[in-house]
Order: sequence, then structure tokens, then C-alpha cells
Amino acid sequence: MLRSLLVAGLAALAAAQDYSSDHNTTAITGTWSSGTQRVFPGPGFANPAQETFAYPNTTGVGYAFSDDGWYEIARFRYVANGSHPECIIGTIIWAHGNYNLLDNGSLILTPIGDGYQQVQTPCNKDNTNFIQNYNDTELYSMWRIFTDVTFGPKLHLWQEDGTPVAPLFRLSDQPNMLPQQKLRNNQTTTAGEEREEGAAEEACGNGELEVLEVVEHWTFLDT
Repeated sequence: MLRSLLVAGLAALAAAQDYSSDHNTTAITGTWSSGTQRVFPGPGFANPAQETFAYPNTTGVGYAFSDDGWYEIARFRYVANGSHPECIIGTIIWAHGNYNLLDNGSLILTPIGDGYQQVQTPCNKDNTNFIQNYNDTELYSMWRIFTDVTFGPKLHLWQEDGTPVAPLFRLSDQPNMLPQQKLRNNQTTTAGEEREEGAAEEACGNGELEVLEVVEHWTFLDT
């Protein structure tokens, strides 16, 4: 009940927010990256046909948006385990598809079904490093773009429950992305609201998620 009220309140706020130049100082099109700005989509991040990744030096997230409604996402992060600090889970994700800016001020990302993730779970006795499909539809209740006096345009996103995403800095006004078509020959697709942290935690716990490929080489994750 509380979550429903929160979502409703955010939707009302989004509907009332000002989308004048004071709040959206530039279009959402282009390439955006969080933190050190080293994680961003495109040919230098993922090779879907080979189901491989080029690991960035740091964690982070990057988005690219085209002016014809196409998006691509690159995400690399850890999932901490408070009970077992040695069981840090690493996930690296690539997906693309279509985005929509809804009338209520929210943003929805709908994948086309060829996304994938690599999960590294040192405490999973069966598989410590494997590839899975990743095709979750992602809803952001609000988005705004401000201009930082030092870094320029900065994109702010809020997840469905109101949790803010790390601010994203615009690397380019052009989208850095792979071709706008299906790039992986996978048969199975998944969809849902669950984020990759939950998927990775489940993979390390009960092992119910489908493992597409076990990766024999362990990649040490940098902080």
C-alpha cells in the first residue's frame, strides 16, 4: 500500500513538473555516463554476437539515446553481501531497444530481446562466472537535465520506487551505440521489473536462473 502511494505521488509530481529550459537544458539524445565517465555503451563495451565484454577500469553505468527513439545501456557494478563480505558479486550488462518519454514525465526502456549479462559469483559452488539473458523493461518515474557549471549537461533519473540513479554526465550529443537491430542469436528472452542486483543475488543463492554459458576465465574486478 505504501509503495503504491509513493508511486502515485511521484507520478503526480512528474506530471506537474516543469519541462521548460530551466529544468531540461538540453535534449536527452546523446551519450551519458556516471561517475568517472568510463562506462558507456557502444562497440568498445560489448560484442553481443560473441557474448563478450571489454571490462571498464571502474564501475558505473552509461546510456545512449537516439533522436528516433532507440536506447542502449551499459552497466558494470558490484552487489555487496553484508553477511559474507568475501562474496561480492560482479555484474556487467548490455541491452538495447526502444525508449518512450511518457506524458506523465516518466521514461520507459523496452529491450528488443537480445540483451545479456555476465555474472561473477565467487561463492556459488556450481558456477562462479556465467552468461545470462538480460532483457528487463526499466521504468524511471522522473527524469531531468540540468547544466552543471563545471561538467555541462547532467541527466538525473529516478527509478520506479523513487530511488535516484547516480547522476549522468553527457559525453557527446551523439548516441554511441551498436546497430539498431537484433545482434544476438538467442532463443530465450526475459522481461520484468527486477534489477540485475536481484538476479545476481538469486543466481548466487538458489541457482534457479537459466545459465546460458559458463565462462572458464575469471576476470578480477577493479574498484
